[in-house]
Amino acid sequence: MVKQFAEWLSTTSPSIFIQNHNGWVIPTIQSIHIIGIAAVFGSVFMIYLRMLGWAGLDQTLRQTTSRFGPWLTGGLWLMLVTGLLMVIGEPVRELVTFSFWLKMLLVAVSTVVATIFQISLRKNERRWEEVLVKRRSIQGMAILTFLIWVGIIILGRLIAYDHIWGSWSPATKA
Repeated sequence: MVKQFAEWLSTTSPSIFIQNHNGWVIPTIQSIHIIGIAAVFGSVFMIYLRMLGWAGLDQTLRQTTSRFGPWLTGGLWLMLVTGLLMVIGEPVRELVTFSFWLKMLLVAVSTVVATIFQISLRKNERRWEEVLVKRRSIQGMAILTFLIWVGIIILGRLIAYDHIWGSWSPATKA
């Protein structure tokens, strides 16, 4: 089903345009995608350093998230747009890989966690400052979520080498 959709998508006008200009379009889209990754990863890193009490102690957690939150959101939107363009341009390469779908699952999980965190912080700012950031479970969640982003980056790179998953991936070695 996914492979048929990917094959159909590869015959659409936007996909054909990207394919015909692959020498510069895909590298440009990938470069912009990497800028989005850097914005997200850097923002997540700074927020989690503050949560762990390792940096930014001159600001409240709310001030830190207000400072880096727009970069995080903007980076996610940039990644979404450029990611969609990469899927349109190379649908069979992207959509028919285990790495792609695992990456998308991790992006969804981390986005839900970040959204829940933001909502909770807005409702209970004082409690976060006084109690929650000191809990080992919250610190562990910060580290785990950061490691999920490391995994997302690695999986993004592995899309091109998806055959390493063996029978888990329907992709074939190029």
